[in-house]
Amino acid sequence: MAHAGCGCPGSMARVIERNEATEQENTVKAASELRQWPVQLHLVPPTAPWFQDSEILIAADCVAFALGSFHSDLLKGKALAIACPKLDDSTPYVEKLARIFSENNVKSITVAIMEVPCCRGLDMMVRQALAQSGKEIPLETAIIGINGERRN
Repeated sequence: MAHAGCGCPGSMARVIERNEATEQENTVKAASELRQWPVQLHLVPPTAPWFQDSEILIAADCVAFALGSFHSDLLKGKALAIACPKLDDSTPYVEKLARIFSENNVKSITVAIMEVPCCRGLDMMVRQALAQSGKEIPLETAIIGINGERRN
Protein backbone atom coordinates (compact mmCIF):
# COMPACT_ATOMS: atom_id res chain seq x y z
CA MET A 1 0.00 0.00 0.00
CA ALA A 2 1.27 3.47 -0.85
CA HIS A 3 1.23 6.52 1.38
CA ALA A 4 -0.54 9.61 0.10
CA GLY A 5 1.32 12.72 1.14
CA CYS A 6 2.94 12.46 4.55
CA GLY A 7 3.98 9.37 6.48
CA CYS A 8 0.91 9.48 8.75
CA PRO A 9 -0.77 6.05 8.89
CA GLY A 10 -4.14 7.80 8.66
CA SER A 11 -3.23 9.06 5.20
CA MET A 12 -2.45 5.60 3.83
CA ALA A 13 -4.53 4.81 0.75
CA ARG A 14 -6.81 1.80 1.25
CA VAL A 15 -9.61 0.08 -0.57
CA ILE A 16 -12.51 -0.97 1.64
CA GLU A 17 -13.99 -4.15 0.25
CA ARG A 18 -17.76 -4.55 0.60
CA ASN A 19 -19.75 -7.65 -0.22
CA GLU A 20 -22.79 -6.09 -1.86
CA ALA A 21 -24.74 -9.36 -1.71
CA THR A 22 -24.63 -9.34 2.09
CA GLU A 23 -25.21 -5.60 2.48
CA GLN A 24 -28.79 -4.96 3.54
CA GLU A 25 -30.54 -2.69 1.08
CA ASN A 26 -32.24 0.23 2.77
CA THR A 27 -35.46 1.05 0.96
CA VAL A 28 -36.45 3.80 3.40
CA LYS A 29 -34.48 7.02 3.29
CA ALA A 30 -33.28 8.06 6.73
CA ALA A 31 -34.25 11.53 7.87
CA SER A 32 -31.52 13.98 8.75
CA GLU A 33 -31.03 14.53 12.48
CA LEU A 34 -29.20 17.83 11.94
CA ARG A 35 -30.74 20.50 14.17
CA GLN A 36 -28.70 23.61 13.31
CA TRP A 37 -26.47 25.40 10.85
CA PRO A 38 -23.53 26.03 10.64
CA VAL A 39 -21.77 22.92 11.88
CA GLN A 40 -18.05 23.69 11.24
CA LEU A 41 -16.36 24.53 14.57
CA HIS A 42 -14.69 27.60 13.02
CA LEU A 43 -18.13 28.99 12.15
CA VAL A 44 -20.36 28.15 15.13
CA PRO A 45 -20.84 31.00 17.59
CA PRO A 46 -20.06 29.93 21.19
CA THR A 47 -23.34 31.43 22.39
CA ALA A 48 -25.52 29.89 19.67
CA PRO A 49 -28.92 28.98 21.13
CA TRP A 50 -28.60 25.32 20.13
CA PHE A 51 -25.76 24.83 22.65
CA GLN A 52 -27.91 25.92 25.62
CA ASP A 53 -29.31 22.97 27.61
CA SER A 54 -27.89 20.57 25.05
CA GLU A 55 -25.98 17.41 24.51
CA ILE A 56 -23.11 18.24 22.16
CA LEU A 57 -21.49 16.04 19.52
CA ILE A 58 -18.04 17.12 18.41
CA ALA A 59 -17.19 14.96 15.41
CA ALA A 60 -14.14 14.64 13.23
CA ASP A 61 -15.05 15.48 9.63
CA CYS A 62 -14.57 11.91 8.36
CA VAL A 63 -16.82 10.24 10.94
CA ALA A 64 -20.11 10.97 9.17
CA PHE A 65 -18.76 9.42 5.96
CA ALA A 66 -17.34 6.31 7.59
CA LEU A 67 -20.24 5.54 9.94
CA GLY A 68 -23.32 4.83 7.83
CA SER A 69 -25.61 5.22 10.83
CA PHE A 70 -24.06 8.54 11.94
CA HIS A 71 -27.36 10.40 12.16
CA SER A 72 -29.27 7.77 14.13
CA ASP A 73 -26.39 6.49 16.27
CA LEU A 74 -24.52 9.68 17.16
CA LEU A 75 -26.24 12.88 16.00
CA LYS A 76 -29.88 12.37 17.04
CA GLY A 77 -30.89 14.94 19.67
CA LYS A 78 -27.50 16.64 19.81
CA ALA A 79 -26.00 19.98 18.80
CA LEU A 80 -23.13 19.40 16.36
CA ALA A 81 -19.70 20.85 15.73
CA ILE A 82 -17.31 19.25 13.22
CA ALA A 83 -13.57 19.70 12.85
CA CYS A 84 -10.46 18.05 11.47
CA PRO A 85 -7.52 18.14 13.88
CA LYS A 86 -5.10 17.36 11.04
CA LEU A 87 -6.18 19.75 8.27
CA ASP A 88 -7.90 22.63 10.08
CA ASP A 89 -6.13 25.53 11.71
CA SER A 90 -7.09 24.24 15.14
CA THR A 91 -5.28 26.98 17.10
CA PRO A 92 -8.53 28.65 18.25
CA TYR A 93 -10.41 25.39 18.92
CA VAL A 94 -9.54 24.88 22.60
CA GLU A 95 -10.50 28.42 23.53
CA LYS A 96 -13.71 28.29 21.49
CA LEU A 97 -14.77 24.94 22.95
CA ALA A 98 -13.99 26.17 26.47
CA ARG A 99 -16.30 29.14 25.84
CA ILE A 100 -19.05 26.86 24.52
CA PHE A 101 -18.77 24.67 27.62
CA SER A 102 -18.56 27.55 30.12
CA GLU A 103 -21.23 29.84 28.61
CA ASN A 104 -23.90 27.18 28.12
CA ASN A 105 -25.62 24.59 30.24
CA VAL A 106 -24.15 21.58 28.45
CA LYS A 107 -25.59 18.25 29.62
CA SER A 108 -23.03 15.96 27.95
CA ILE A 109 -20.28 15.89 25.35
CA THR A 110 -19.61 13.13 22.84
CA VAL A 111 -16.41 13.26 20.82
CA ALA A 112 -16.52 11.10 17.69
CA ILE A 113 -13.16 10.42 16.07
CA MET A 114 -11.70 8.01 13.56
CA GLU A 115 -9.30 5.26 14.67
CA VAL A 116 -6.35 6.92 12.92
CA PRO A 117 -3.68 8.56 15.14
CA CYS A 118 -4.13 12.11 13.83
CA CYS A 119 -7.76 12.10 14.96
CA ARG A 120 -6.76 11.72 18.64
CA GLY A 121 -5.90 15.43 18.57
CA LEU A 122 -9.60 16.33 18.52
CA ASP A 123 -10.28 14.26 21.64
CA MET A 124 -7.31 15.89 23.40
CA MET A 125 -8.51 19.40 22.42
CA VAL A 126 -11.98 18.73 23.80
CA ARG A 127 -10.57 17.37 27.07
CA GLN A 128 -8.27 20.38 27.40
CA ALA A 129 -11.16 22.77 26.70
CA LEU A 130 -13.36 21.02 29.25
CA ALA A 131 -10.65 21.39 31.90
CA GLN A 132 -10.19 25.05 30.93
CA SER A 133 -13.95 25.68 31.22
CA GLY A 134 -13.94 24.71 34.89
CA LYS A 135 -17.09 22.64 34.44
CA GLU A 136 -17.70 18.98 35.09
CA ILE A 137 -19.62 17.69 32.08
CA PRO A 138 -19.95 13.98 31.25
CA LEU A 139 -17.65 13.17 28.32
CA GLU A 140 -17.67 10.11 26.06
CA THR A 141 -15.36 9.32 23.17
CA ALA A 142 -16.65 7.23 20.26
CA ILE A 143 -13.96 5.74 18.04
CA ILE A 144 -14.99 4.78 14.51
CA GLY A 145 -13.01 2.31 12.42
CA ILE A 146 -12.07 3.03 8.84
CA ASN A 147 -14.39 0.20 7.78
CA GLY A 148 -17.30 2.00 9.44
CA GLU A 149 -17.63 0.02 12.67
CA ARG A 150 -17.74 1.55 16.13
CA ARG A 151 -14.65 0.45 18.04
CA ASN A 152 -15.93 1.16 21.55
